[in-house]
Amino acid sequence: MAENAALLSRVERRNRLRIGLLSAAAVLIVTVLLLLPILWLFGLSFTQKGAFSLVHYQRLIDLPSYRAILLQTFRVSVMVTALSIILGYPVAYMIAQLPAKLAGLLLALILIPFWTSTLVRSYAWLVLLRDQGPVNEALVWTGIMSGPLNVLFTESAAVIGMTHIMLPFFVLPLYAGIRSFDWSLAHAATSLGAPPTSTFLRVFLPLSLPATFAGAVLVFVQCLGFYVTPAVLGGGNVTMVSMKIASNIEQYFDWGAASSYGMVLLICTLAILYTAHRLLDLNKVMTAR
Repeated sequence: MAENAALLSRVERRNRLRIGLLSAAAVLIVTVLLLLPILWLFGLSFTQKGAFSLVHYQRLIDLPSYRAILLQTFRVSVMVTALSIILGYPVAYMIAQLPAKLAGLLLALILIPFWTSTLVRSYAWLVLLRDQGPVNEALVWTGIMSGPLNVLFTESAAVIGMTHIMLPFFVLPLYAGIRSFDWSLAHAATSLGAPPTSTFLRVFLPLSLPATFAGAVLVFVQCLGFYVTPAVLGGGNVTMVSMKIASNIEQYFDWGAASSYGMVLLICTLAILYTAHRLLDLNKVMTAR
C-alpha cells in the first residue's frame, strides 16, 4: 500500500510539472500582452513631465466636463442595460419554451449579427433613423407622428444602436440559465392550484434572477467601453469615456490624462464585477446547463 501511495504521489507531481510547463507559454503571453500594458498605463497616469504627479486625477475631479463625460457613460450604459433586460427577457423565455430544433434556429438568428461589423450595424441605424428613413416614414404614414422624429445624433439614437448590438450578450446567458431551470417546481405550483401568473412571478422569476443579473453585468461592463456606435449615432452630442481617451491621445497626445481616465474606468469595471461575484456565483450561472 505504501509503495502504491508513493507511486501515485510521484505520478501526480510529474503530471503537475507537465501541466505547469505546458501552461508556462500561455502565462507568459498573458503577462506580456495584458498585465504589462496595464502596469505601463498605471505608471503613466501618475507621471507628469517625468516626475510623480496626481495632476491627471486632480483634473478628473476639478473639471466639470470630465465628470459630465463619466456621468453620461454610466447613464447610457444603465439605459442600454435596462432596455436589454426589458426586450431580451421575453425573447429568452420564449425560446427556452420551444422545441430544441426551433430554439436552435432562433438562437442562430440571434447570433447572425455577430458576423457583421459593429461599424456596419451602426451605419445601418444611421440610415434607419434619419429624417427620411424607414422609421420616420412609418411613424408619419401610420399617423403616430405628424412629422419626422429628430432622434438621430442624440443620446437616444446611441442607446437604440447600442441596445441592438448588446441584446445577444444578454439573451444568450439568460437562455442558458432558463434551460437549466427545474420545471418540476413550476409544475408542482400549478398542480397545487397556483394560476400561471402567480407561478411565473413567485416561482420562475425569482429563480431566473441570477442569470438575468449575469447577463445585465455582461451588457453593462461592455457598454462602459463602447466607442463606435455612440460616435456614429451620437454625432458629437454623445461623448463616452473611450471617445475622450482617444481624443486625448490623437489630438493632445496627452497619454497621462488618457491613462488616468482608463484606470478610473478599469477600477469601476473591476468593482462592478467583484460586487456581482459577491452577490452571486457568476461562474456557476455562466456555465449552467
